[in-house]
Amino acid sequence: MTSHTAPHILVIDDDPSIRDLVREYLEDNEMRVSVGASGSDLFALIDSEAIDLVLLDLKLPGEDGMQLAQRLRERATVPIVLLTGRNEEADRVMGLELGADDYVTKPFSPRELLARVRAVLRRYQVQATLPERDNRRRAFRFSGWELNLRTRRLTSPSGVVVELSNGEFSLLTALCGAPRRVLSRDQLLSKSRLHEAEVYDRTIDVQILRLRRKIETDPAHPVMIVTERGAGYQLVSDVETLY
Repeated sequence: MTSHTAPHILVIDDDPSIRDLVREYLEDNEMRVSVGASGSDLFALIDSEAIDLVLLDLKLPGEDGMQLAQRLRERATVPIVLLTGRNEEADRVMGLELGADDYVTKPFSPRELLARVRAVLRRYQVQATLPERDNRRRAFRFSGWELNLRTRRLTSPSGVVVELSNGEFSLLTALCGAPRRVLSRDQLLSKSRLHEAEVYDRTIDVQILRLRRKIETDPAHPVMIVTERGAGYQLVSDVETLY
């Protein structure tokens, strides 16, 4: 079974045989795959899921693949790999100029497709260290968990969605944004932007306790959200950021 924190690839192609081929091959190589057949599928999944990379067919029936690629690039920095016909050089060039990261020509070798997907993902992991991208974060992944910042959805390592209050979501976002760093209560209040009424009713300590009950195996002996006595709290985990 593919890990919930494996790279999540979105395949948009109207040909079910291609979708099935790509899905099976990528899943066999430890990637998660969602599929769609249209532009509406593309944007519905982009808005609801933390997608690591989009494989986009430029020749969807009744839709302009170039416009879809351009709209996608305007909305998100998610990597885009185009699926094109062998004789569509002009489309490939235009797609790259519009912001696509690579292309694969049909018919393609699944092995080559996998290599190109991995290469693009590696490039984006390096770029993700740039500080100017911080305001475009889409999700955090840590210790098998995934926190989707757009849908405000926390998903466990087993794929179960865990409900969070506004305060819990804000605090977890702040902790994920500064992994392995001790944040004081004042810093957590500032970074989480909690309303004064909420802070009055639910202190940082209580919010942290509730978070632990939801993500720690043993909340009484936490190993992820730990207390630094007299200083504050820190998330003791490596965090992957999706942009």
